[in-house]
Amino acid sequence: MKREYLEITVGLFVMIGIFCIGYMSIRLGKLDIFSSREYVLKARFTSVSGLKKGARVEISGIPVGKVGDYYLDPKTEVAMVEMMIKKDIKIDTDVIASIKTSGIIGDKYIKLTLGGADQHLKDGDMITDTESGVDIEELISKFVFGKV
Repeated sequence: MKREYLEITVGLFVMIGIFCIGYMSIRLGKLDIFSSREYVLKARFTSVSGLKKGARVEISGIPVGKVGDYYLDPKTEVAMVEMMIKKDIKIDTDVIASIKTSGIIGDKYIKLTLGGADQHLKDGDMITDTESGVDIEELISKFVFGKV
């Protein structure tokens, strides 16, 4: 009887330990399995050249989200970008989304310039005002071949 009680106690202790390790792995790895701390905003760009999944989304230089996914819209044949924005950040309906470069040849990111609207975008809404990034290679080739 005493041996069975010991085995059950050790088994429960091991199960609780495994649960705690799994929970801490999820929380420290910032995986959102049980609840989402982000919402999705979409934007259309004529070009997303150099932009990568997971790239920063910033407002005034402060990271407020990341690029979730991008794909070619079959109807309009322009690039669609999905941005994962932190839930506590409110984005105005008149926001401008621009693709920028960190430094001269750095990584691309999305800069959001807020407006002054009273209404905020909700999960799944579309940002209508966008500016595609400047393609440095294209500018250099135009300069070299005299098409500037």
